[in-house]
Amino acid sequence: MERNVLSGALLGVGVAAFLDEAVFHQLLHWHHFYDKSTSAAGLVSDGVFHAFSWFATVAALFLFADLRRRQSFVARRWWGGLLVGAGAFQLYDGTVQHKLLRLHQIRYHVEVAAYDWVWNVVAVLLLAAGIALLVTARRRAAVRS
Repeated sequence: MERNVLSGALLGVGVAAFLDEAVFHQLLHWHHFYDKSTSAAGLVSDGVFHAFSWFATVAALFLFADLRRRQSFVARRWWGGLLVGAGAFQLYDGTVQHKLLRLHQIRYHVEVAAYDWVWNVVAVLLLAAGIALLVTARRRAAVRS
């Protein structure tokens, strides 16, 4: 994967994971990363999840700094990667973690269908926007060649 896309994708994953953890886990208390055990286990799983989001973010920023240092930063590719990374994370979370593995749901004790639809539609929109940016960046590069 090209470094602009990789840097953006890692930051997209990191930011989406951080926002999920901060908003839904910590502020709203809707769920933990792993809800099939005790609250203590849920808090530990949130800590591991939080660390993952920061590792992805830090790696992305190191790659970003290297792109800037080499003067090879391409904004459209980077933003496309960021949107693809955020959308892919959110779609994976909404389908694999919520529905297939049932690690947690968005909320409990309510009808979750509307939450699931919003979560996954936003994920698909992020993916589509990111892919569109990557396709236009590729086309622009091909025209210049």
